[in-house]
Amino acid sequence: MTYPEPRYLGDTGEINATYLPHGAPPDITYQNGGSCTYLATGASTDGKFGLYRWDMGAKPSGPAPHFHRSLTESFFILTGTVRIYNGEQWITTVPGDFVHVPEGGVHGFRNESGEPASLLLIFSPGAPREGYFEGIAEWAASGRTDQEFFVRHDTFWVDER
Repeated sequence: MTYPEPRYLGDTGEINATYLPHGAPPDITYQNGGSCTYLATGASTDGKFGLYRWDMGAKPSGPAPHFHRSLTESFFILTGTVRIYNGEQWITTVPGDFVHVPEGGVHGFRNESGEPASLLLIFSPGAPREGYFEGIAEWAASGRTDQEFFVRHDTFWVDER
């Protein structure tokens, strides 16, 4: 493994950092009390990755087992207890735990604890997951469903194995 080819070819560096202060409001708030904050979108990282803070309310919530064909997804638990499906079973994760799922890996996550929980979601490459997060918020409010939506957003549901 080697470093990739340089993408910045200047000699002095640039002033181009972004900053999101602690306490900034989330980008989406869901009916169940959860929320999502866009920390770094695929657009802001030139497609390298997407990083999102996912705050789950005390009500049980989270996606069922699924996989992505073009994305890796990683989870870093910040607070609370989150159950993550690793393709074979639901495992209990706690603050400081990390789970990485390569392309095609069956996974799901949910909060069943009755207490709030928070985690970082990392997608690579940086696909436009914001449209997916906003779409599922709209569905929760309207009750509408559309299977083509999931295909467009590289999400393929499967039964637990």
